[in-house]
Amino acid sequence: MKVLVAPDKFKGSLTAAEVAAAVADGLADACPSLEVATLPVADGGDGTVDAAVAAGYERVTVPARGPTGVPVTASYAVRGDTAVVELAEASGLHRLPGAPAPLTATSAGTGDVIAAAVAAGCRRIVLGVGGSACTDGGAGLLTALGARLLDSSGRELPFGGAALARLASLDVSGLSRVDIELASDVDNPLYGPSGAAFVYGPQKGASPADVETLDSALRHWASIAGPEFADRPGAGAAGGVGFAAMAVLGARMRPGISLLLSLLGFESALAGASLVVTGEGSLDRQTLSGKAPAGVARAAAAAGIPCVAVSGRCLLSASELAEAGISAAYALTDVEPDPARCMAEAAPLLRRLAGRIAAEHVAR
Repeated sequence: MKVLVAPDKFKGSLTAAEVAAAVADGLADACPSLEVATLPVADGGDGTVDAAVAAGYERVTVPARGPTGVPVTASYAVRGDTAVVELAEASGLHRLPGAPAPLTATSAGTGDVIAAAVAAGCRRIVLGVGGSACTDGGAGLLTALGARLLDSSGRELPFGGAALARLASLDVSGLSRVDIELASDVDNPLYGPSGAAFVYGPQKGASPADVETLDSALRHWASIAGPEFADRPGAGAAGGVGFAAMAVLGARMRPGISLLLSLLGFESALAGASLVVTGEGSLDRQTLSGKAPAGVARAAAAAGIPCVAVSGRCLLSASELAEAGISAAYALTDVEPDPARCMAEAAPLLRRLAGRIAAEHVAR
Protein backbone atom coordinates (compact mmCIF):
# COMPACT_ATOMS: atom_id res chain seq x y z
CA MET A 1 0.00 0.00 0.00
CA LYS A 2 1.14 3.52 -0.77
CA VAL A 3 0.16 6.65 1.15
CA LEU A 4 0.70 10.16 -0.20
CA VAL A 5 1.24 12.80 2.50
CA ALA A 6 0.43 16.24 1.03
CA PRO A 7 -0.16 18.84 3.76
CA ASP A 8 0.10 22.61 3.93
CA LYS A 9 2.01 24.30 6.77
CA PHE A 10 0.87 24.57 10.39
CA LYS A 11 1.27 28.34 10.53
CA GLY A 12 3.44 29.52 13.40
CA SER A 13 4.53 25.97 14.18
CA LEU A 14 5.71 23.78 11.30
CA THR A 15 6.43 24.22 7.60
CA ALA A 16 4.56 22.01 5.18
CA ALA A 17 7.71 19.91 4.72
CA GLU A 18 8.02 19.44 8.48
CA VAL A 19 4.37 18.40 8.75
CA ALA A 20 4.83 15.90 5.93
CA ALA A 21 7.98 14.48 7.51
CA ALA A 22 6.34 14.04 10.93
CA VAL A 23 3.33 12.25 9.46
CA ALA A 24 5.53 10.07 7.26
CA ASP A 25 7.63 9.10 10.27
CA GLY A 26 4.54 8.17 12.26
CA LEU A 27 3.19 6.03 9.44
CA ALA A 28 6.54 4.30 9.11
CA ASP A 29 6.62 3.66 12.87
CA ALA A 30 3.29 1.86 12.67
CA CYS A 31 3.79 0.12 9.32
CA PRO A 32 7.50 -0.23 8.46
CA SER A 33 6.77 -1.84 5.09
CA LEU A 34 4.39 0.91 3.99
CA GLU A 35 5.36 3.00 0.98
CA VAL A 36 5.04 6.67 1.93
CA ALA A 37 5.49 9.57 -0.50
CA THR A 38 5.55 13.18 0.66
CA LEU A 39 4.57 16.28 -1.29
CA PRO A 40 4.33 19.47 0.79
CA VAL A 41 1.76 21.82 -0.77
CA ALA A 42 0.63 25.45 -0.61
CA ASP A 43 -2.25 27.49 -2.00
CA GLY A 44 -0.37 30.65 -3.02
CA GLY A 45 0.14 32.16 0.43
CA ASP A 46 3.26 32.11 2.55
CA GLY A 47 5.06 28.81 2.19
CA THR A 48 4.51 28.62 -1.56
CA VAL A 49 8.20 28.96 -2.45
CA ASP A 50 9.14 26.41 0.22
CA ALA A 51 6.65 23.93 -1.23
CA ALA A 52 8.05 24.44 -4.73
CA VAL A 53 11.59 23.88 -3.47
CA ALA A 54 10.51 20.69 -1.69
CA ALA A 55 9.08 19.50 -5.03
CA GLY A 56 12.43 19.96 -6.78
CA TYR A 57 12.52 23.61 -7.81
CA GLU A 58 15.71 25.56 -7.18
CA ARG A 59 15.65 28.38 -4.65
CA VAL A 60 17.10 31.69 -5.85
CA THR A 61 17.81 34.48 -3.37
CA VAL A 62 17.60 38.13 -4.44
CA PRO A 63 17.57 41.59 -2.82
CA ALA A 64 14.22 43.36 -2.69
CA ARG A 65 12.38 46.14 -0.92
CA GLY A 66 10.21 45.24 2.04
CA PRO A 67 6.73 46.72 2.50
CA THR A 68 8.17 49.92 4.01
CA GLY A 69 11.02 50.15 1.51
CA VAL A 70 13.61 48.69 3.88
CA PRO A 71 15.88 46.27 1.98
CA VAL A 72 15.19 42.57 2.56
CA THR A 73 16.49 39.33 1.14
CA ALA A 74 13.76 37.38 -0.64
CA SER A 75 13.67 34.23 -2.70
CA TYR A 76 11.78 32.65 -5.55
CA ALA A 77 11.76 29.09 -6.91
CA VAL A 78 12.69 28.21 -10.47
CA ARG A 79 12.56 25.20 -12.76
CA GLY A 80 13.22 25.67 -16.43
CA ASP A 81 11.74 29.00 -17.50
CA THR A 82 9.06 28.97 -14.79
CA ALA A 83 9.50 31.00 -11.60
CA VAL A 84 7.29 30.62 -8.54
CA VAL A 85 7.11 33.95 -6.72
CA GLU A 86 5.46 34.36 -3.34
CA LEU A 87 4.24 37.89 -2.63
CA ALA A 88 4.69 37.38 1.11
CA GLU A 89 8.42 36.79 0.61
CA ALA A 90 9.08 40.51 0.06
CA SER A 91 5.75 42.21 0.77
CA GLY A 92 4.31 40.12 3.59
CA LEU A 93 3.17 41.16 7.03
CA HIS A 94 6.14 39.40 8.59
CA ARG A 95 8.42 41.79 6.69
CA LEU A 96 7.14 44.86 8.54
CA PRO A 97 9.89 46.30 10.77
CA GLY A 98 7.70 46.64 13.83
CA ALA A 99 4.53 48.71 13.45
CA PRO A 100 2.14 48.23 10.49
CA ALA A 101 2.02 50.79 7.72
CA PRO A 102 -1.48 50.47 6.22
CA LEU A 103 -1.40 53.73 4.23
CA THR A 104 2.18 53.57 2.93
CA ALA A 105 3.10 49.87 2.63
CA THR A 106 4.11 48.88 -0.89
CA SER A 107 4.18 45.82 -3.14
CA ALA A 108 7.33 47.09 -4.88
CA GLY A 109 9.46 44.31 -3.42
CA THR A 110 7.35 41.70 -5.17
CA GLY A 111 8.00 43.56 -8.41
CA ASP A 112 11.73 43.47 -7.57
CA VAL A 113 11.59 39.68 -7.25
CA ILE A 114 9.66 39.29 -10.51
CA ALA A 115 12.11 41.60 -12.31
CA ALA A 116 15.03 39.52 -11.04
CA ALA A 117 13.39 36.29 -12.23
CA VAL A 118 12.74 37.77 -15.67
CA ALA A 119 16.32 39.06 -15.87
CA ALA A 120 17.49 35.50 -15.09
CA GLY A 121 15.59 34.16 -18.10
CA CYS A 122 12.24 33.16 -16.65
CA ARG A 123 9.37 33.59 -19.06
CA ARG A 124 6.48 32.33 -16.95
CA ILE A 125 5.79 33.77 -13.50
CA VAL A 126 3.44 32.01 -11.09
CA LEU A 127 2.65 34.61 -8.44
CA GLY A 128 1.16 33.49 -5.15
CA VAL A 129 -0.78 36.45 -3.76
CA GLY A 130 -1.43 35.91 -0.07
CA GLY A 131 -0.27 37.39 3.21
CA SER A 132 0.44 40.91 2.00
CA ALA A 133 1.16 43.90 4.25
CA CYS A 134 0.06 46.44 1.65
CA THR A 135 -3.14 47.87 0.19
CA ASP A 136 -1.58 49.75 -2.70
CA GLY A 137 -3.59 48.26 -5.56
CA GLY A 138 -0.41 46.68 -6.93
CA ALA A 139 0.97 50.11 -7.81
CA GLY A 140 4.32 49.38 -6.19
CA LEU A 141 4.69 46.16 -8.14
CA LEU A 142 4.09 48.03 -11.39
CA THR A 143 6.64 50.74 -10.59
CA ALA A 144 9.26 48.08 -9.87
CA LEU A 145 8.59 46.72 -13.37
CA GLY A 146 9.02 50.12 -15.03
CA ALA A 147 5.65 51.90 -14.80
CA ARG A 148 5.42 55.50 -13.59
CA LEU A 149 2.56 56.86 -11.48
CA LEU A 150 2.42 60.64 -11.76
CA ASP A 151 0.52 63.38 -9.96
CA SER A 152 -0.92 66.47 -11.64
CA SER A 153 2.50 68.16 -11.56
CA GLY A 154 4.23 65.23 -13.24
CA ARG A 155 5.91 64.05 -10.05
CA GLU A 156 6.08 60.36 -9.21
CA LEU A 157 3.83 59.31 -6.37
CA PRO A 158 5.30 57.99 -3.14
CA PHE A 159 4.62 54.40 -2.14
CA GLY A 160 1.38 53.25 -0.55
CA GLY A 161 -2.31 53.05 -1.18
CA ALA A 162 -3.19 56.45 0.26
CA ALA A 163 -1.04 58.26 -2.32
CA LEU A 164 -3.15 56.83 -5.15
CA ALA A 165 -5.76 59.48 -4.41
CA ARG A 166 -3.37 61.99 -6.02
CA LEU A 167 -2.77 59.96 -9.17
CA ALA A 168 -3.24 61.91 -12.39
CA SER A 169 -1.69 59.60 -14.98
CA LEU A 170 -0.19 56.15 -15.42
CA ASP A 171 2.78 55.85 -17.79
CA VAL A 172 3.39 52.26 -18.88
CA SER A 173 5.76 53.02 -21.76
CA GLY A 174 8.71 51.58 -19.82
CA LEU A 175 6.84 48.65 -18.32
CA SER A 176 8.35 45.19 -18.65
CA ARG A 177 5.73 42.79 -19.97
CA VAL A 178 5.74 39.39 -18.31
CA ASP A 179 3.54 36.30 -18.46
CA ILE A 180 1.95 36.07 -15.01
CA GLU A 181 -0.45 33.54 -13.56
CA LEU A 182 -1.97 34.54 -10.23
CA ALA A 183 -2.41 31.78 -7.66
CA SER A 184 -5.06 32.86 -5.18
CA ASP A 185 -8.15 31.65 -3.36
CA VAL A 186 -9.41 35.23 -2.89
CA ASP A 187 -12.38 36.34 -5.00
CA ASN A 188 -12.88 39.85 -3.58
CA PRO A 189 -13.23 42.85 -5.91
CA LEU A 190 -10.80 45.74 -5.66
CA TYR A 191 -12.97 48.16 -3.69
CA GLY A 192 -16.31 48.47 -1.94
CA PRO A 193 -17.67 46.65 1.13
CA SER A 194 -16.17 43.35 -0.06
CA GLY A 195 -13.01 44.96 -1.40
CA ALA A 196 -9.36 44.90 -0.40
CA ALA A 197 -9.49 47.79 2.06
CA PHE A 198 -12.67 46.92 3.94
CA VAL A 199 -12.08 43.17 4.21
CA TYR A 200 -8.32 42.95 4.65
CA GLY A 201 -7.23 46.46 5.64
CA PRO A 202 -7.93 45.99 9.37
CA GLN A 203 -5.70 42.89 9.39
CA LYS A 204 -2.90 45.15 8.16
CA GLY A 205 -3.36 47.76 10.85
CA ALA A 206 -5.85 50.06 9.10
CA SER A 207 -8.20 52.06 11.31
CA PRO A 208 -11.79 52.70 10.17
CA ALA A 209 -10.66 56.09 8.83
CA ASP A 210 -7.69 54.44 7.06
CA VAL A 211 -10.04 51.93 5.45
CA GLU A 212 -12.18 54.74 4.03
CA THR A 213 -9.07 56.53 2.75
CA LEU A 214 -7.71 53.42 1.09
CA ASP A 215 -11.01 52.39 -0.46
CA SER A 216 -11.47 55.85 -1.99
CA ALA A 217 -7.90 55.81 -3.30
CA LEU A 218 -8.39 52.37 -4.84
CA ARG A 219 -11.55 53.56 -6.59
CA HIS A 220 -9.58 56.43 -8.11
CA TRP A 221 -6.71 54.10 -9.06
CA ALA A 222 -9.14 51.78 -10.85
CA SER A 223 -10.70 54.66 -12.79
CA ILE A 224 -7.30 55.32 -14.38
CA ALA A 225 -5.70 51.87 -14.56
CA GLY A 226 -8.67 49.80 -15.74
CA PRO A 227 -12.18 50.25 -14.34
CA GLU A 228 -13.47 47.15 -16.11
CA PHE A 229 -11.17 44.98 -13.99
CA ALA A 230 -12.11 46.35 -10.57
CA ASP A 231 -15.02 43.95 -10.05
CA ARG A 232 -13.30 40.86 -11.32
CA PRO A 233 -12.98 38.06 -8.77
CA GLY A 234 -9.54 38.31 -7.23
CA ALA A 235 -8.95 41.97 -8.06
CA GLY A 236 -8.77 42.63 -4.32
CA ALA A 237 -6.21 39.88 -3.68
CA ALA A 238 -3.09 41.01 -1.80
CA GLY A 239 -4.35 44.55 -1.31
CA GLY A 240 -5.16 44.97 -4.99
CA VAL A 241 -2.10 43.33 -6.52
CA GLY A 242 -4.56 41.06 -8.31
CA PHE A 243 -6.15 44.10 -9.95
CA ALA A 244 -2.88 45.60 -11.18
CA ALA A 245 -1.64 42.28 -12.49
CA MET A 246 -4.84 41.63 -14.44
CA ALA A 247 -5.57 45.18 -15.59
CA VAL A 248 -2.08 46.28 -16.58
CA LEU A 249 0.00 43.13 -17.02
CA GLY A 250 -2.67 40.89 -18.51
CA ALA A 251 -2.29 38.27 -15.79
CA ARG A 252 -4.63 35.30 -15.47
CA MET A 253 -6.22 34.40 -12.13
CA ARG A 254 -6.38 30.71 -11.19
CA PRO A 255 -7.39 28.96 -7.95
CA GLY A 256 -4.19 28.85 -5.94
CA ILE A 257 -4.24 25.23 -4.84
CA SER A 258 -5.20 23.91 -8.29
CA LEU A 259 -2.36 25.81 -9.94
CA LEU A 260 0.16 24.79 -7.29
CA LEU A 261 -0.82 21.12 -7.37
CA SER A 262 -0.21 21.15 -11.12
CA LEU A 263 3.18 22.81 -10.70
CA LEU A 264 4.25 20.52 -7.87
CA GLY A 265 3.46 17.33 -9.77
CA PHE A 266 0.60 16.14 -7.57
CA GLU A 267 -0.90 13.86 -10.22
CA SER A 268 2.36 11.96 -10.63
CA ALA A 269 2.88 11.71 -6.88
CA LEU A 270 -0.66 10.36 -6.48
CA ALA A 271 -0.10 7.45 -8.85
CA GLY A 272 -0.46 4.14 -7.03
CA ALA A 273 -1.65 5.68 -3.76
CA SER A 274 -4.47 4.11 -1.76
CA LEU A 275 -4.77 6.95 0.74
CA VAL A 276 -3.94 10.66 0.87
CA VAL A 277 -3.15 12.55 4.07
CA THR A 278 -3.46 16.33 3.86
CA GLY A 279 -3.85 19.05 6.47
CA GLU A 280 -3.15 22.53 7.80
CA GLY A 281 -2.96 24.27 11.14
CA SER A 282 -6.69 24.92 11.48
CA LEU A 283 -9.46 23.08 9.68
CA ASP A 284 -12.29 25.62 9.69
CA ARG A 285 -14.75 27.36 7.41
CA GLN A 286 -11.92 28.97 5.45
CA THR A 287 -10.68 25.50 4.57
CA LEU A 288 -13.87 24.97 2.60
CA SER A 289 -13.20 28.10 0.51
CA GLY A 290 -10.39 26.75 -1.60
CA LYS A 291 -7.63 26.26 0.96
CA ALA A 292 -4.98 23.62 0.35
CA PRO A 293 -6.56 20.65 2.19
CA ALA A 294 -9.84 21.05 0.32
CA GLY A 295 -7.98 21.24 -2.97
CA VAL A 296 -5.93 18.15 -2.20
CA ALA A 297 -9.03 16.24 -1.09
CA ARG A 298 -10.87 17.28 -4.25
CA ALA A 299 -7.99 16.09 -6.45
CA ALA A 300 -7.78 12.82 -4.54
CA ALA A 301 -11.54 12.26 -4.89
CA ALA A 302 -11.31 12.85 -8.63
CA ALA A 303 -8.89 9.93 -8.73
CA GLY A 304 -11.12 7.80 -6.50
CA ILE A 305 -8.70 7.87 -3.57
CA PRO A 306 -9.86 8.55 0.01
CA CYS A 307 -8.36 11.46 1.91
CA VAL A 308 -7.92 12.14 5.63
CA ALA A 309 -6.56 15.27 7.26
CA VAL A 310 -4.33 16.29 10.16
CA SER A 311 -4.52 19.68 11.84
CA GLY A 312 -3.70 21.62 14.95
CA ARG A 313 -7.39 21.97 15.61
CA CYS A 314 -10.56 21.00 13.77
CA LEU A 315 -13.61 23.25 13.88
CA LEU A 316 -15.52 21.43 11.14
CA SER A 317 -18.30 18.93 11.64
CA ALA A 318 -18.24 15.49 10.09
CA SER A 319 -20.67 16.67 7.42
CA GLU A 320 -18.54 19.71 6.60
CA LEU A 321 -15.45 17.53 6.33
CA ALA A 322 -17.33 15.20 4.02
CA GLU A 323 -18.38 18.21 1.94
CA ALA A 324 -14.69 18.97 1.46
CA GLY A 325 -13.95 15.36 0.51
CA ILE A 326 -12.20 14.56 3.81
CA SER A 327 -13.34 11.27 5.33
CA ALA A 328 -11.74 11.81 8.76
CA ALA A 329 -9.76 14.47 10.60
CA TYR A 330 -7.11 14.06 13.29
CA ALA A 331 -6.26 17.13 15.37
CA LEU A 332 -3.39 17.74 17.76
CA THR A 333 -5.98 18.82 20.31
CA ASP A 334 -7.32 15.24 20.24
CA VAL A 335 -4.15 14.07 21.98
CA GLU A 336 -3.03 17.27 23.75
CA PRO A 337 -5.64 19.73 25.08
CA ASP A 338 -3.09 22.48 25.82
CA PRO A 339 -2.82 24.73 22.69
CA ALA A 340 0.62 25.98 23.74
CA ARG A 341 1.98 22.45 23.88
CA CYS A 342 0.32 21.67 20.56
CA MET A 343 2.28 24.53 19.01
CA ALA A 344 5.57 23.70 20.74
CA GLU A 345 5.39 19.93 20.28
CA ALA A 346 3.55 19.72 16.97
CA ALA A 347 5.98 17.32 15.28
CA PRO A 348 5.95 14.52 17.90
CA LEU A 349 2.20 14.91 18.35
CA LEU A 350 1.68 14.58 14.60
CA ARG A 351 3.79 11.47 14.66
CA ARG A 352 1.41 10.02 17.26
CA LEU A 353 -1.63 10.99 15.19
CA ALA A 354 -0.13 9.27 12.18
CA GLY A 355 -0.09 6.07 14.20
CA ARG A 356 -3.86 6.42 14.61
CA ILE A 357 -4.26 6.98 10.87
CA ALA A 358 -2.24 3.84 10.18
CA ALA A 359 -4.35 1.82 12.60
CA GLU A 360 -7.64 2.97 11.13
CA HIS A 361 -6.90 3.41 7.41
CA VAL A 362 -3.88 1.36 6.39
CA ALA A 363 -4.20 -2.31 5.51
CA ARG A 364 -1.59 -4.37 7.28
